[in-house]
Amino acid sequence: MGKGGRAETSNKDQLVDDGVWKSKYKPLDPNAPKVPTKGAVKAIIPNRCFERSGTHSMIYVARDLAMAAALVFVVNSVLSTQMPSKFFSLDTIGWFIGWNFYGFWMGTILTGPWVLAHECGHGAFSASQSFNDVVGFILHQALLVPYFAWQYTHAKHHRRTNHLTDGESHVPSTGAENGLGEHDKRESFYALWHEAMGDGAFAAWQVFSHCFLGWPLYLMGLASTGRLGADGTMLAEGEILDHFRPTSKMFPRKIQGKIFLSTATVLATLAFLLKLSIVDYGFLPVILWYWQPYTWANFWLVTYTWLQHTDPSVPQYGADEWTFMRGAITTIDRNYGIFCFFHHKIGSTHVAHHLFHEMPFYRADEATAAIKAYLDPMGLYNYDPTPWYKALWRIAKTCHYVEGIEGIQYYKSFEDVPLTKDLKKKAA
Repeated sequence: MGKGGRAETSNKDQLVDDGVWKSKYKPLDPNAPKVPTKGAVKAIIPNRCFERSGTHSMIYVARDLAMAAALVFVVNSVLSTQMPSKFFSLDTIGWFIGWNFYGFWMGTILTGPWVLAHECGHGAFSASQSFNDVVGFILHQALLVPYFAWQYTHAKHHRRTNHLTDGESHVPSTGAENGLGEHDKRESFYALWHEAMGDGAFAAWQVFSHCFLGWPLYLMGLASTGRLGADGTMLAEGEILDHFRPTSKMFPRKIQGKIFLSTATVLATLAFLLKLSIVDYGFLPVILWYWQPYTWANFWLVTYTWLQHTDPSVPQYGADEWTFMRGAITTIDRNYGIFCFFHHKIGSTHVAHHLFHEMPFYRADEATAAIKAYLDPMGLYNYDPTPWYKALWRIAKTCHYVEGIEGIQYYKSFEDVPLTKDLKKKAA
């Protein structure tokens, strides 16, 4: 590609401007295409793509658990949970590398069952929701996910994708909420952190805080939740929407029993892990065998959700502009290479998944091809060919806040906000 030019990517219908992918759909453009109905999109997808098989899905559960068991067997054969006596030695280096290898790849493998439990919550695993809930509950609760609580909030995430007030998970915060005052004056919180840390360090903090801290903070209601309770009212100052209290404003009263069951099982699992740590094996073995993979599985699930719905060129909608289809087509498909195999292509077929969450993942490739053929000529299909790790860094640098929660908003970056010292010089 010549400087300042345009070039086709390997996904030939998606163009990159100046080396950076941009969504082609611009809803503020008077000539923007009319967004088709969900029914119109469904009509072009083969009916077989919506056929669910519990047996077929269970084969993938067995495959993923077999890979996990094989990795445990190999690692248990070659590594000890006891740290070598000499800290500065080749043995310690090998021990450290070996356990980090295990942690990353076991977390990567276990993200597969995590995704399958997510399929259960959507009703895509089989035709029986009772069967789905049993399988999903077991898989998710083993990974400390409150199954029924997250099933409810994730369904809302699908119903209200990129909705600035009633959305769920990765809902953008405003400049004011992040510490920007009038005329973009940096007054507190992230606005000042960014200035103190600098562009690169702040982006690194964004990646770390989102991917490694974001999931437990989200479950506790301390980050990335929506602005409305289940009753449709705005949250008061200091109110939080957590996934654990049956009385949390996040949930309607009719599912409080399910929320209690999910929370009780999470607490029981934590108690079991604590027993293993204190009574049976010690903290280090439990950290190595369980908490390392748990952390990496959380990394993947947050990375997917963050990258599939976030880009400076993708619109976020206030209540006055949002529709289901407008929100759904803001979703971005990306290629995650070998990780698509482990994670059942959840990132490369995410547009289809957000349009039709009841579709089983093993039909999503065929559906994605049909959806792309229909939507892409209108400029309504998003596929970013940027390698996912580069996209993660770009989003960490460019997607920090929106100006408000009304109308059509786009992410803005603190890198474009004047520094306090520059404003003082200008005022002097």
